[in-house]
Amino acid sequence: MSETNDNNASKEYSGKSLTVLEGLEAVRKRPGMYIGTTSIEGLHHLVWEIVDNSIDEALAGYANHISIEMKPDNVISITDNGRGIPVDIVEKTGKSGVETVLTILHAGGKFGGENSGYKVAGGLHGVGATVVNALSSWLECTVYKEGREYFIRFESGGHVVAPLKDIGPTKLRGTKITFKPDPTIFTESTEFDYDVIKDHIKQMAFLNRGLKISLIDHRIEPLKEVTFYYEGGISEYVRDLNKNKGPLFTEVFYCEGDGVAIIPVMNETDGSMSTKEGRVEIEAAVQYNATSYESMYSFCNNIRTSEGGFHEDGFMMALTRELKNYAEEKKNFVLKEESNKNKRTYSYDPKEPFRQEDVKEGLVAIVSVRHPNPQYKGQTKNKLGNEEVRAIASQVIGPKLKDFLQENPDAASKICIKVLNAQRARIAADKAREAIRKGSIELTTLPGKLADCSSTDPVKCELFIVEGNSAGGSAKNARNREFQAILPLRGKILNVEKATQEKVFDNAEIGSIITAIGSGYGNIFDLEKARYHKVIIMTDADVDGSHISVLLLTLFYRFMKPLIEAGYIYIAQPPLYKVTYHQKDYYAYNDDQLLEIKKQLNLKDGYPTQRYKGLGEMDADQLKETTMDMDNRKLLQVTMERAEEADRVFTDLMGDEVDPRRDFIINNARFVKNLDT
Repeated sequence: MSETNDNNASKEYSGKSLTVLEGLEAVRKRPGMYIGTTSIEGLHHLVWEIVDNSIDEALAGYANHISIEMKPDNVISITDNGRGIPVDIVEKTGKSGVETVLTILHAGGKFGGENSGYKVAGGLHGVGATVVNALSSWLECTVYKEGREYFIRFESGGHVVAPLKDIGPTKLRGTKITFKPDPTIFTESTEFDYDVIKDHIKQMAFLNRGLKISLIDHRIEPLKEVTFYYEGGISEYVRDLNKNKGPLFTEVFYCEGDGVAIIPVMNETDGSMSTKEGRVEIEAAVQYNATSYESMYSFCNNIRTSEGGFHEDGFMMALTRELKNYAEEKKNFVLKEESNKNKRTYSYDPKEPFRQEDVKEGLVAIVSVRHPNPQYKGQTKNKLGNEEVRAIASQVIGPKLKDFLQENPDAASKICIKVLNAQRARIAADKAREAIRKGSIELTTLPGKLADCSSTDPVKCELFIVEGNSAGGSAKNARNREFQAILPLRGKILNVEKATQEKVFDNAEIGSIITAIGSGYGNIFDLEKARYHKVIIMTDADVDGSHISVLLLTLFYRFMKPLIEAGYIYIAQPPLYKVTYHQKDYYAYNDDQLLEIKKQLNLKDGYPTQRYKGLGEMDADQLKETTMDMDNRKLLQVTMERAEEADRVFTDLMGDEVDPRRDFIINNARFVKNLDT
């Protein structure tokens, strides 16, 4: 052992070095550990936690109505008509049930013990309400229970300032929680988004048929109010998702059932563990449409499992197996044109069995499981890890899907023809697939027009996809050759929302993009092979440029979605205006900035201002200074916070249906500025 000098002694690691955080201090110190982020997404996560607790009351059979009220000063209130949080004293804490639930982590009725109040739960098992309290400036809870009304108030991150009080008699029942997020925690914003909350509760209403969920926004006059209630549950969910995608048939396949799982149980007296049988409930709904992509959403206890899991695996096993068996039995399928004069026969070849990727084309499906002891992979609950669910899902869904195909031969025939077409497109695209695979590995086959960077570290490397050769030339001269690559496009790429997969990969521009990025596409996409961790769309600030951006985003969303999910896709923000004053250039990115610049420079009305119509109007120095230099540029990162809404927008804007596109333009026209004429 070496001797310790005086300087090292001052850095001694002893008991004095340890910090003990009391109560809810740990939550306030590390909020990201509990809600993922303190951004806008984390802010809304507070709402989801309280709503989830109310939905758990509905799942247990005690509530049928939840109301969310958005109030001035960033206050939100959630009310349900369930049993009400217990108000009697909890022996272990010496506090009322309400105070225990709202101030002590991992305290609640969702741990699966013998006296548990819940069979299944979506909330964070006794963490959710406590975390919301910890991260709020103040929180009030009103409980309506057994004919009495009770009230308690907390401030400054969970400190009781008004102890639980019996207010008096009431005819109501349930729980009302009102809180104001702490702006010292949520420094980005504490303003709740009406549309984000509306989309979330609409999804929850679909997943819990017969549950009414209301949203009222008191912040504006007149107030906005909407109520969601779906007797058809996830069947109506599928119809809603398929609304503008050209459903192949009117029927929606729906099934439900359950199976047995072995779950751990804790003895609440001595803490010992044992096991018992628990019921796992499965629901699934399916319909096909005319598009070439799939939209499958899976859930466990109302929690979205965005990365799938064993419930999705079991569903796809059953769907692929039953469609293959049906096709082998029927062998031939006849497609009738609208005129009923032309007919085309499709034949199934047992030597070329259906694959899951064939079955997914045009599929819209919801898979929902309720599990008494769900295990998730990762802290964000994005993938279900209970292996027994795969067999249960397959066994529940398979036989009922077989019956559906036999009882609905017209729908079954259309599905099989759809899958056969997808199969043929896949086989026809094999050569293009291999070329793209090869191109993503061999540098010598990169697109000839790609001006690549010298660095091979994808974390540092950026790919600018630039509209037009003129702007591409300026960008090549403006770039930092070490880490910035340039890929110029020749005009607008193909609209992949309308095209078949075969046509997509016959398109030279799309092939160049996929090859340059190097990750592949669709089912052969590998994010780890991405050659750039910033893919930047750089187009003109006009209508054509916006259209090209949307076409590119549609390509990334439909065929390379993990790039968006990983945060690799960006949109460059070139300036709209340049003002030259005393031989110095000032750039404005919108009308408000232009007015501010003129005000600061004390310029008179009519002072000459250059309005950029395109990137080609900038020389290399200007393009570098305003749009490409890391110290000065403005980039918008494309995120996937609302995947379902993104799917709907791409369908409405880029699909075949005219009416949804017209409605979108009408509803959003008031937000448009600088529209080129």
